[in-house]
Amino acid sequence: MRVAVVGLGYVGLPLAHAFAKAGHEVFGYDIAEARIRELQEGRDRTGELSAEQLREVRITYTTDPRILEQAEVIVIAIPTPVDEQNRPDLRLLMQGAETVGKHLRKGHIIVLESTVYPGVTEEICGPILERASGLRCGVDFTLGYAPERMNPGDKEHTVDKIVKVVAAQDPNTLDVLCTLYGSIVKAGIHRAPSIKVAEMAKAIENAQRDLNIAYVNEVALLCHTLGIATKDVLAAAATKWNFLRFSPGLVGGHCIGVDPYYLVEKARQLGMHTHIINAGRALNDEMAGYVAGEILDALGSAHGKRVLVLGLTFKEDVPDTRNSKAFEVVATLARGGCGVEVADPYLSENDIRTRGLTPGSLEHGPYDALVLLVPHRQYRNLSLPQLLAATKEDALIYDLKSTLEHRSIEETGRVYRAL
Repeated sequence: MRVAVVGLGYVGLPLAHAFAKAGHEVFGYDIAEARIRELQEGRDRTGELSAEQLREVRITYTTDPRILEQAEVIVIAIPTPVDEQNRPDLRLLMQGAETVGKHLRKGHIIVLESTVYPGVTEEICGPILERASGLRCGVDFTLGYAPERMNPGDKEHTVDKIVKVVAAQDPNTLDVLCTLYGSIVKAGIHRAPSIKVAEMAKAIENAQRDLNIAYVNEVALLCHTLGIATKDVLAAAATKWNFLRFSPGLVGGHCIGVDPYYLVEKARQLGMHTHIINAGRALNDEMAGYVAGEILDALGSAHGKRVLVLGLTFKEDVPDTRNSKAFEVVATLARGGCGVEVADPYLSENDIRTRGLTPGSLEHGPYDALVLLVPHRQYRNLSLPQLLAATKEDALIYDLKSTLEHRSIEETGRVYRAL
């Protein structure tokens, strides 16, 4: 088939690659000229695809929306963030639908992969497509919804290995989309009975993870108050076969920290208050302040103390900084009087400076405190001599996710803390 993918980020690019590898003719459209240029040159800044993977397929990359007219199926994979009040911000998606609508022709199938609350595909995007095209939704063109389930940086659970949920507004469109996605997804296709069901299913997936992490974060707070190690408690509890093993930490990124607010908004529209979802979000949003407070308390007098923060991305081994709570920790430490320097293997010193921060490194020590916020592979492999050389003899080493060997660190006289 001829498939166009609108939006070539963490979701769209691997999807376009999978379609092309399966033998479909693929058009990749994005409004960012720099992004199109780098893909044409065989580079992917997100790290999702290697140069070799980009070379092995043929994809037409362009910023010209007229390319959409050549496709049979147009897949929209545009980010759906929240605004400063944590309300769904659908502006990018609506602008994308407007662009697609201007280039619709009869027979087109439009399928959304973006995470939305139930009703967005049919009640918001559908009318936009109709107005922009002058065509009738459900008659001249049809809609589908096949939510993305990508996990940035995960090389094991790739698009072909994750069961794909597919829905459409009529049986014929559903058959076409199941055939199309079935050509790239080997794990199987789940036919959802309606688009709203598929939209809801996607939203609750990440909300469930958010709640599980909120629970274990609260457990971590209780363990800290009791004076016992969260890591030890979770290791003991995990010996039971049905215990769900989650780790405490900061919840950022574009999915887990965002998608629950889409459910909250839909419930608000329906006059319903979501108690559990709101509580989980509130607790996880407070964790950055809690972590920074723990560091400041452990430092005692923080004024003038040199602190090196390792890791700024929203999770380990990915270059994505969207909604990363590490920035909140850094800002709170700075307000507390610390001289904060930061480092991240996925960000250049210039990238760090453009964010208004001061770059640092283990070689620029000794520091009064070393804060391991994001345990990238490079940091997980740090040796004890490296940690000692970077810190003063009485320094604080704060290990957010308990990845370092704390006993050997404490034997050197350093103060070790973890969530």
